[in-house]
Amino acid sequence: MIKPIELVIFDCDGVLVDSERIAVRVQVALGAELGWPLTEEEVIERFIGRSTAAIGEQVADRLGADTAALWSARFEELHRVAVDTGLAPVDGITEALEAITLPSCIASSGSHAKMRHTLGRTGLHDRFEGRIFSATEVARGKPEPDLFLHAAARMGVPPQACVVVEDSRYGVLAARAAGMRAVGYAGGLTPAHRLEGPGTVVIEDMRQLPAVLADAAGSWGGRRPAAREDRSAAWG
Repeated sequence: MIKPIELVIFDCDGVLVDSERIAVRVQVALGAELGWPLTEEEVIERFIGRSTAAIGEQVADRLGADTAALWSARFEELHRVAVDTGLAPVDGITEALEAITLPSCIASSGSHAKMRHTLGRTGLHDRFEGRIFSATEVARGKPEPDLFLHAAARMGVPPQACVVVEDSRYGVLAARAAGMRAVGYAGGLTPAHRLEGPGTVVIEDMRQLPAVLADAAGSWGGRRPAAREDRSAAWG
């Protein structure tokens, strides 16, 4: 029997704050500057959803450790400036959060410093304070399950009772590896087909999220949603 939802675990970048578009632009610019020309599509495929350490390993393999360190420092500098001038919450997420009554937390590949900055700029930090977890706290980042399992353990909820909200391929893979269900948000940079898979419902508008969670909770509790699309099969 499928366990009812007890915890919603949100990714941060691209799910709560619309920072992935900024990150992609910065990574493309750094690649051109430091000797690894990358298209936006290549950055999305290689970097989006990955930890700073995982991205640094890729850069070091290509350009060497010194350049990787410079890349990381320049990214932090340029990303901070861009966030201060143009960051907003993901479209529809504020309304979604107001409507969701389930316990929630954040588990992100970003550092705590980065999340304090981005969540602070968008007015979302206080909503999650004390329930924010970073890949810097675990041995392996996404697509490994470590971060989501860590967040669930800290929140005292079994993995089978968790739903992860993600916008990247690496993120949904990590959720599945952790034995959690996932909602894949395809309204950002990652196309829907890259998020689809077992135990995953894909949405294109964050305003759909409360209804998806409510329908899922109802069907898992033995009640089927009436006069609405039946999503229960997608969670199986």
